[in-house]
Amino acid sequence: MTDVLDSIEAKLRHAFTLSQLAVENESHLHAGHGGAAEHAAEFGDGPSHVHIAIEAQDFAGLSRLARHRAVMEVIDDEVAQLHALRLTISAPG
Repeated sequence: MTDVLDSIEAKLRHAFTLSQLAVENESHLHAGHGGAAEHAAEFGDGPSHVHIAIEAQDFAGLSRLARHRAVMEVIDDEVAQLHALRLTISAPG
């Protein structure tokens, strides 16, 4: 994993009581797309597109928007280094 992905994973593990977590670099799926060259110029060969699939009891009873806000608050610094982020957020059960 890259430093950005490692940091995302560490922060999410610390912030939430997780049932599942996957932090995946999907940059290879978007190579050559608009913005790829600009992202590479600014951030080098670090990930540009990331998918986070997270399940935690902390999200029970929260709306989809509230779940996304909770995750984004935790990883705000890392998100600033990405071109795109895809979130799949759920509570167990």
